[in-house]
Amino acid sequence: MEVKNKRREFRHEAVILVLAAFLGCSPVYSATDFSYLEIGAPKTIKLINPLYLDTSRTIKPVIKTITPYNGELNESEYFSSTTENDVPAVQEVQPPEQNDFFAPPAEEAVYTAGVDEVDLEGKIVNQITFEGLKTISPEVIKSQIKTIAGSLFNEELLQQDLQRIYAIGFFTDKMAIEPELNDDGTVNLKFILQENIKVTGVSVVGNTVISTMELLPFVTPLKNYPQNIANINEAIDKINNYYHTKGYILAGVNSVDDSDDGNLIFSITEGVIDKIFIEGNEKTKDYVITRNILTQPGTVYNENYLKEDLSRVYSTKIFKEVNREIYPSETTDGEYNVKVVVEEDSPNSLALGGGIDNGLGAFGSVSYSENNFLGRGQKLTLSGILGSGILLSDASIKNRMNYQLELSFFEPYFLNADNSLTSKLYYRDLGSWQVPLAIERRVGINAAVEHKVRGYNNLSTNFSAGIEHISLSEGDFDKISHMYALRNLNIADRAKQLTGGFFVNLSPGVKYSTLDSEEIPRSGVIANARFIEAISLSDFKNTNGRIAGGVTKYFPVRKKSSFSLTARGGVTVHGDDVPEVMAFRLGGPYSVRGFRMSGVGTGDAFLMGSAELATPLPLVDRLKWDFLQRIRLTFFVDAGKVFDPTISSVLYDRPMSAITAGIGLRVYIPGVGPVSVDYGIPITNPGDYGSKGGYFTFGTGGGNMYGY
Repeated sequence: MEVKNKRREFRHEAVILVLAAFLGCSPVYSATDFSYLEIGAPKTIKLINPLYLDTSRTIKPVIKTITPYNGELNESEYFSSTTENDVPAVQEVQPPEQNDFFAPPAEEAVYTAGVDEVDLEGKIVNQITFEGLKTISPEVIKSQIKTIAGSLFNEELLQQDLQRIYAIGFFTDKMAIEPELNDDGTVNLKFILQENIKVTGVSVVGNTVISTMELLPFVTPLKNYPQNIANINEAIDKINNYYHTKGYILAGVNSVDDSDDGNLIFSITEGVIDKIFIEGNEKTKDYVITRNILTQPGTVYNENYLKEDLSRVYSTKIFKEVNREIYPSETTDGEYNVKVVVEEDSPNSLALGGGIDNGLGAFGSVSYSENNFLGRGQKLTLSGILGSGILLSDASIKNRMNYQLELSFFEPYFLNADNSLTSKLYYRDLGSWQVPLAIERRVGINAAVEHKVRGYNNLSTNFSAGIEHISLSEGDFDKISHMYALRNLNIADRAKQLTGGFFVNLSPGVKYSTLDSEEIPRSGVIANARFIEAISLSDFKNTNGRIAGGVTKYFPVRKKSSFSLTARGGVTVHGDDVPEVMAFRLGGPYSVRGFRMSGVGTGDAFLMGSAELATPLPLVDRLKWDFLQRIRLTFFVDAGKVFDPTISSVLYDRPMSAITAGIGLRVYIPGVGPVSVDYGIPITNPGDYGSKGGYFTFGTGGGNMYGY
């Protein structure tokens, strides 16, 4: 514009000189003054040298692309999506050389060199216009600059305005402000801008694990606008974050290419695994670890999936620590190696323990475990329990020493990673909890397979099969005869009570659990159901089938407490002569508390429910002993009913239904399970042999939830 005006001025001067020569006189005005007195002009304008963007003060943005993780994560970053060595978002540039950016060409310099230097500081800005806008609205520029019509001319403020416009991101650094001095002393400002290349299309390439349709919404807003590095970086961040939230922490935009026609192409590298190595296992076979790692070479690394793999490795309980390291492949560019680093735990253990239990009395236990048998991840355990007999007074249970021996073998990988196998050989000799005053002996062998249902991490099925010999002998004939006589029952029925025999047990089951913790759950659901088919090899008429199950729902209360609701039930499906030793029972530490073992009754079916509030001990947070942190104070209400009573329920006038309320303590001990002591008070009639004032119950290991 400046050059054009000067050329127009030169043409007027030429006309005057020609006329003067023709008329033989001198011109009245000089060429320099002529333009300010041009006839017909509303105001005269004097052009001032433009103000250019000072790029020495400009931070020039560059496209930010991700360089995937290129080192080892420390422990605090173990499952973090943080990556290292990201390209910085900005870099400083040097001031322009002569003729850089929008500096006037040599021809312009000739015309502008003669313009007088004018101090415009403090003059009123009359008008602001913009040149070079094609896509961006002038309102966008006006919203960013501080100089407005009516404000005072300030060169520093104008330079800041140029910086603000440049920071918008839509313009090149070839920008300037052209001041024009009006004859009334005001200044017009013309912002001369150059938009970046217009984005006509966007595309994403290199993505395999995440669809293009998922990624396009992050880059589509760039279309139909000039290229904007800030917006491009924002789109890159969104793509990278989207990958990272899904566990693909090595994935990200590697480059952004722009074509001459305005297309932007976002290239993604996703972080493919080249090799997986195992380190730290001295006794353990490699396959024990690798069979639990479903992540495979050639796949895109996913932190969430590998975390599940490492959790499976850790759950074998043969390692103290399980970690992972990631580093670039030495053989394939752009790919990564994963190293699984383990620290083995002690391969064997000897445990001595003891406690109190309503059925076992005061007891001691000893167990020896080979936790990594032959380095194959298998577990072999031999355990024994010696108990003093029934705890507290219970007229229905023979008070005698009891013995239990068990040899168990656990195979965590049976046929495939979804199956585990547990087999047991056991012997038990104790005062029967179900047949009064009888001595119960069981010898058996059992194998159970648990199957994790693929696609449903919270669901598993199981099937057990075994053979068992049950024998019941008389423990106190005089006392039981008295009981029969007291109830006017035929003592000949005692033989039926003592029915045992050889049984083949087949039992399919299902389990569903969303518990947040197996030790001290505060939220989630756990549900079990099982069918038990007992085929008698001694007398087929004693063959029977039963089904039982239960569900518990936990609700978190405040920070560390929980409230739970439980429902359980069981019923005999078939069998008219079910041995009483296989009957369902209620009463004791594992069902209706506040009653002795089987104190509510035994029968062919049962229903029960429970509500419980569990909370840490008061002031326990001030103590550092971890054991105390595990203790929970419980408040409970139990209710249950037994159907079709057995002879034992008639002999001891058991109520067959009960409601109790009470208070207790529970602590989870690793390797043992929950150990509890509760005091419950019957709200309903406890029967002739119950206690109206309540009863202490002691439980170890959680007992049998099925009621038998």
